[in-house]
Amino acid sequence: MARKGNIFNKRYPITGNFVELAKVWNPDAISILIKLVWEGYDLLVSEFLSQINFDGNEEQLERSITQSLERRIRKNMTGDEPFDVQHEVYEIESSQSAQAQPPQYDIAFYLISNERIIWPLEAKVLKTDGAVGEYIKEINENFITCRYAPFSSQGGMLGYLFSGDSNKAFTNIASKVPCTLSEHPDFPNRDHKTSDHQRVVPSGKSYPAEFRCHHLLLKIIASVPTNTSSV
Repeated sequence: MARKGNIFNKRYPITGNFVELAKVWNPDAISILIKLVWEGYDLLVSEFLSQINFDGNEEQLERSITQSLERRIRKNMTGDEPFDVQHEVYEIESSQSAQAQPPQYDIAFYLISNERIIWPLEAKVLKTDGAVGEYIKEINENFITCRYAPFSSQGGMLGYLFSGDSNKAFTNIASKVPCTLSEHPDFPNRDHKTSDHQRVVPSGKSYPAEFRCHHLLLKIIASVPTNTSSV
């Protein structure tokens, strides 16, 4: 049966790459976006997480942390950005049928001028630095297949690290994707790395084939961060 389209592709029939469109506003647009995430994390630790005695068995742990993080990302936004942020956003473009529920991002930045174009963040709880299986699955099954971020050449993973060493977690991620992780020059004092991938673009689609994944490891049981990038 022929698909009838949806309100987003009818309203925005022409799409582009989130990264390139955002850079028209500011060449450092993606670093500005990511800085908002790190600043949101700082607030999350100081205002919220530091007040909790975690046992690691709390209900809806991933969703609860993500919801609170999104609220604090928004606190630092100026209103001048060409994008906005939202918790739990559907990627309508990737719906497999008219009846199927589309993928849902944990946090997404979307272009105000074209709500169809999304820069997503997926979050996973890492109870230890070796528990990266579900994190890896999101990259290989969703980002690299274009199921996630079809209209963006970049996106991000948030690893909520409860115990262990972030460097060991990065090593495990790199070996199991597999991929090469590189330091991000704008965030040298953060647990932030990037990996570059060649994606499998579905037939008939013009999604960006080259994709950069940002890896942010957020220590959940942590002291209040003191280093903030100047981007």
